[in-house]
Amino acid sequence: MSSGITLSGATRQNLLVAQDTANLLATTQNRLSTGKKVNSALDNPTSFFTSQGLNSRSNDLSNLLDSISNGVQVIQAANTGLSSIQKLVDSAKSVANQALQATIGYSTKSNVSTTITGATSADLRGTSTASDAQALGNAVLNAAGTPAPIDGNTTLNGVAGVYAGVAKNNRLTPTAAAITGATLLSGGTNTDSLTATGSTFLDGDTLSVNGKTVTFKTATTPTAGSLTGSQSVKASGNTVFDGSGNSTVYLNASTNVQDVLDAVDVASGTRTVSGASGVATLAAGSGTAAAISGSTGAITLSSTTGADLNVTGKADILNALGLTPTSGSGNATVSATRTSGANNLTKLISDGSTLNVNGKTVTFKDATAPAASSTHTGVVTGGIETDGSGNSTVYLRSATATGLLNAIDLATGVKTATLAAGGATLGAGTGAASSIVGGALKLSTGTLSDLSITGTGNALSALGLAGTSGTSTAFTAARAVASGGLDGQTLNFGSLNKGTAVAVTFGDGTNGTVKTLDDLNSKLSANNLAATLDANGKLTITTTNDYASSQIGSVADGGTISGTASARFSAAGAPVVDANSQNTRKSLLSQFNQILDNIKTTAQDSSFNGVNLLNGDTLKLTFNEKGSSTLNLQGGDFGFEGLGLSKLGQNAVNEFEDNSSTNKVIDSLSKASSQLRSQASTFGSNLSVVQNRQDFNKSIINVLQTGSSNLTSADLNEEAANSQALSTRNSLTISALSLANQAQQGVLQLLR
Repeated sequence: MSSGITLSGATRQNLLVAQDTANLLATTQNRLSTGKKVNSALDNPTSFFTSQGLNSRSNDLSNLLDSISNGVQVIQAANTGLSSIQKLVDSAKSVANQALQATIGYSTKSNVSTTITGATSADLRGTSTASDAQALGNAVLNAAGTPAPIDGNTTLNGVAGVYAGVAKNNRLTPTAAAITGATLLSGGTNTDSLTATGSTFLDGDTLSVNGKTVTFKTATTPTAGSLTGSQSVKASGNTVFDGSGNSTVYLNASTNVQDVLDAVDVASGTRTVSGASGVATLAAGSGTAAAISGSTGAITLSSTTGADLNVTGKADILNALGLTPTSGSGNATVSATRTSGANNLTKLISDGSTLNVNGKTVTFKDATAPAASSTHTGVVTGGIETDGSGNSTVYLRSATATGLLNAIDLATGVKTATLAAGGATLGAGTGAASSIVGGALKLSTGTLSDLSITGTGNALSALGLAGTSGTSTAFTAARAVASGGLDGQTLNFGSLNKGTAVAVTFGDGTNGTVKTLDDLNSKLSANNLAATLDANGKLTITTTNDYASSQIGSVADGGTISGTASARFSAAGAPVVDANSQNTRKSLLSQFNQILDNIKTTAQDSSFNGVNLLNGDTLKLTFNEKGSSTLNLQGGDFGFEGLGLSKLGQNAVNEFEDNSSTNKVIDSLSKASSQLRSQASTFGSNLSVVQNRQDFNKSIINVLQTGSSNLTSADLNEEAANSQALSTRNSLTISALSLANQAQQGVLQLLR
């Protein structure tokens, strides 16, 4: 259809330009408003559909991210559960270890035994009892270097030593009179006292007297009724005694010199303390009590007959008492040394010295032998006291050489002792009694072992047992050894509780034979057995603590005994249960079972969003939009059953009855721990994979979205410039169109 209006060429051209400009301007404005240069397939089919494909894939991956994120939480929840279960397994192991540390559950373990005459740990075969050996020490010498005429009646004490101080006055009084026991320790300028107030005797000062302690304390003297235990206080005095030789001198206005001397005498043993209800009564001990010269005030100290006297303390204190010329806050020492009398050893034995005789101890003590009583059942004539097991105490103030020889023979087994309230009765053991020959000790080895004597202090040298030089550290003698009753015999044990069966042949230790106790135990150890030997030659073979519930030779446990020596051994009895110990072990079973219940509930509660890898669930994760990249994580049962654990104490069974059964429980816990650690490692690896894929998908989504945007997004700067240019162009077109129409407007004016 044609128009009835005819336009000039210029007008038509301008209209076409205006239309094109309007179309371009509309396109530019659309791009500016949407931010895209491709808004439909008409704009750019290739870019439009490519962008849509990229966006679709990006959306698909975004949807998968939520699933992956949930998977991460599922794994973390399971890993948290594993950590808690591991702690519970450790707690269960702690309970089992408590059972291991409890007293063994049997008062007597299954055992077989025999007595082998003369057997020792060094030679289980035994030795001949026909005779023992005797060894002669060196003669005890006198000061002239010739043998001293000692015999069985020679006493081990000495003549008490004396230490005399110098004249001492009450120097603070105008008359400067000689001090007495009543002289106060401190006071004012004109007071009858030893020192000025606080200048010498201070709170906390001490004197050490032969290892005992005298302590000075500034305080009111306690009353007898306020003391406890073995403490006592001397009536009208300021010294409190503890019953063991130590004292406390209370410094106050009435404390005097005698209070200090009382404390020193009790510590040295020159006086003793007795009394009741906390009131101390001092009696004569050994030696002479401290004395003060009435004319000069000089103090004389005495040792006991059993030990030299050594007093160490602050020099100012000893100086104030006139015992040393030294002064100052440092320590000084005064001593009183015993001397040897007509019927004493030439070299006196020091208090506290010991002899170790074949593993038994003979102790020398500065004291008088106690009277036999219900609490001193081992007192023996000659000034010694034995414990019945070969150990003895030799009381230096009372003992004779005969008493000393008895103590040595009790240690070697040459003599025996039967203890009673009336004192110990000595009996014959094996071997000849020790004696004195030519002023020297002739000691018997006995038949139980070779003789070996070592010592502390000066006992060895004082008794002539330190060799010709007097410096040897041991005195030894060997028995006449012959093969004993087990020589060449065999002893066999079948496998005990899956141990290794053992075959023993007793001999000289060569060619695989067993001679010593160590050899025998080395053989027995792999079969859960151990051997001991007592001083009487009794060889006992028992189950080890780990298998204390086992019975040697039983059908259930094995360990049948055979061999030529088996007839000499007693029949093996069943172990004897210790009820208290077993109850203690049984009480741990319930604790263990409670922990197992907690393991089970912890595993059941370790879920996230309905998925529980510790309860057998499977976690499946898809990583790409095609479903071709996946992860299947199979969970497991991590309750206590799944960990290979089971509750204890079922059907009256006590899994903690001995160390072996307890160790089996601990082994199962260790395996459970390994399983937990392995699974934790698996979860950790899978979690790392999932988190890595999560990060990867996020990055890919960003790449896809960026690529899509690059295909369709407009350059806003460019479009803004285009918009401005088109607006200008549109204005120019309108102006040109107006100019093209001016000719027609002129005709219109003529018509008017």
